[in-house]
This record gives sequence, C-alpha cells and structure tokens, in this order.
Amino acid sequence: MKRSRHTSGVNWSPSSRVVFCFATYITVGCTQEGPSPLVVPRPASSSAVTAQLDETMDTSRTLPLGVPPRGTLYHSVFPGSASDPGSEDAIVRSDVDAYETAVGHRVAWVYFSHEWAHGEAFPLRTSAWIRDRGSIPFIRLMMRSVAETGRTTRESKYTVVSIIAGKHDAALAAWGRAAAAFATPILAEWGTEMNGEWFPWNASHNGKESGAERFRQAYVHIINLVRTQGAKNVLWVFHINGDDQPASSWNRFEGYYPGDDAIDWLGISAYGAQSVGGPCADFATYVDPAVARLEAMARSKPVFVLEFGTTKRARRCVPSAAAWTERALDALVSGRWPSVRGFSWWNEQWDNDDAREPTDMRVQDEAAFANAFRRALSRGRTVDRPLLR
Repeated sequence: MKRSRHTSGVNWSPSSRVVFCFATYITVGCTQEGPSPLVVPRPASSSAVTAQLDETMDTSRTLPLGVPPRGTLYHSVFPGSASDPGSEDAIVRSDVDAYETAVGHRVAWVYFSHEWAHGEAFPLRTSAWIRDRGSIPFIRLMMRSVAETGRTTRESKYTVVSIIAGKHDAALAAWGRAAAAFATPILAEWGTEMNGEWFPWNASHNGKESGAERFRQAYVHIINLVRTQGAKNVLWVFHINGDDQPASSWNRFEGYYPGDDAIDWLGISAYGAQSVGGPCADFATYVDPAVARLEAMARSKPVFVLEFGTTKRARRCVPSAAAWTERALDALVSGRWPSVRGFSWWNEQWDNDDAREPTDMRVQDEAAFANAFRRALSRGRTVDRPLLR
C-alpha cells in the first residue's frame, strides 16, 4: 500500500547452474519442445540455509512450490523501478541486481504488479527473466483501469460485479492458458489489501456489508477460471493490510476470505513511515494481532510478510528508520511468528504529497538499511532459492 502516491552483480558460470524438473511437469518441462525448465543459479557459497520442505502446510492440494520449515523464511523483494520510479510493473533485471548486491543475498521470488490498465495479456517477458535468474515470479493481478493506488476507488471497468458476471472471462481464460504454458511455479494474488479502502475492491465501494461477499465470489471466480485452463502451477495468495481500514465489522479481513480450497498462502502488508512526516507504527506490535487473526482464520496456511518497509528519513520512526528496519528484520528471522515463512521488502522510491522529498525505501540508497539486511540475512535462517517439489 502506498497511501500518498501521485502516480546482483554476481556472474554465474555454466557449471554452477542446476536445472529443476519437477514431477508435475516432467513430460514437458525437460524437453526441447516444451517450456523452459526453471534454471536456478547456485552460488559458490551462501549463508542461507539449505532447507527441506515443510509438509505440514498447504494441506488442501499438492503444490509445486514448497514452504520453508519452521524457523526459516523465504527472502524476497519487490525491487522497484530505477528508470520509472513509482511504477509497479516496469521492473527489469538490473533493479533486482541492485537490491541483491546491496544485501549480499539472492531472492526466492520477485514481486511485481500486472497492471491491466497497461494490458491484459499474461506478463510473459517479466515472468520469464525472473525465472531465468532463478526466482519465482510473484504477480499482483491488478485488474483496474488506472495504475495508481488511491485514485481508482471508483472503478468502472474491472468491478467485482463485472468479474462475477463473467465480463472478463475471455481475458482471464487467456491469462490462465498462458500461465499454464509457462509451466513452472507462479505466485499470484488478486484483491491486494482488500481490507484497505484505497483499493476499488474494498467493501466500502461495493455495498459495505455485501461487499466482502462479492469480493469472495469474484476471487473464487478468477481462481476457478484460471485453474480450469490447466494452470495448476499458480499458487493463489490472500493478501491483507495489517489492520482493517476502516475499522468496521463489515471490513474485517476474515469476511473476505475465499476459503482454504481456493487459497494457498496468506500475506500481510506492514509498513512503517511512507513519507518523511508520516506515522511509523512499531513493526512487531502491528504484525502481532494480524498474524493471530490469520492463524485463527486458516490454521493450515503459511503466512508471509509480502510488503514491509519504511522511508529512510522518517522523522516519526523512533529512534530512526534504520532502527525500525533492524527491529523488523530481527522479529522475522528470530522466529517471533512460527507461521510466518517468508518476507519481501518493498524496495521502491516514489513521489508523495510531501513536497520536501520523495519516499525512498530502496536499500541501495541507504547504507544503514543495507547493513541491517546483511546482518539479518547472515544469521542462516533465510532461504534465498525456491523449494520445488
């Protein structure tokens, strides 16, 4: 969530590359005629753990992407765009490289938005280079007419009602077929931070009391339609804001949940300050109740902090933005929440309503952030490669 928006440098030799061909795709993923297999570079050395899959999670269906075992977490990122600050769909390889170089570790997935305002076709080019560099593409399916958070609450084209009515079925079916042809694992979400009023799928824009039910119907419709196209390689994520805004009974995130049969993973957004003078909630204090509620709602599902970060010159982060970042990372890697199995930093810069300076969460722009990440990631509790079945 961005409330105030207006709008690795390592070379890997061929001998260090490992090809994973998993059982689900063995007939197509490892042939010259079929889709390219997932090629994962193997670093010469790494402090990240070599983890086995946690088979106690994801019990509703067999998934191609595993969950790290208790006490370990995926390390991932939304890399932001250096060439187009504020854009969520213009990322390129060098953006990920800059982040990985700053923190000294690779990432398990790369998070980005697929803005339907810019085109409905499956984002094959971005997904392919993410896979080629050894990470999983994590796609935010942003079905909206304007690619700008906070300005699209009165969506007229991609409404929850029109999704339920099947008006976008042809585009979604084509998306699903392309995802199936991609063959290797994809993480995807629709309805990002649905309990936040800044997005058009929030119930405040869709009937309040009836809005959450409409959201559930729309998300199940999307998931079922994509799965019927053969896209069993897509894992679907239910991604909440850490607190309900507005804090009304009809807007509690539990009311939006599509159910265990539809959803594979759960996710949270938990930000510090998003502008120089913006509020800066303590990370652990903010995340504690959200994780407890998610666990009560869907106990068999793993939880991930999908978005977190703070701008580097936040005046209201006490004692500093760097300390906020250090404490947040410590809470994650120390195992404060056993159900939390991964995190991704929102590594972006964007213009905001504070004319004095833009929001800047980029680790490569702040040495104190980079040092905090290097210390946390060196503790041997993070997984920087996908765990594939």
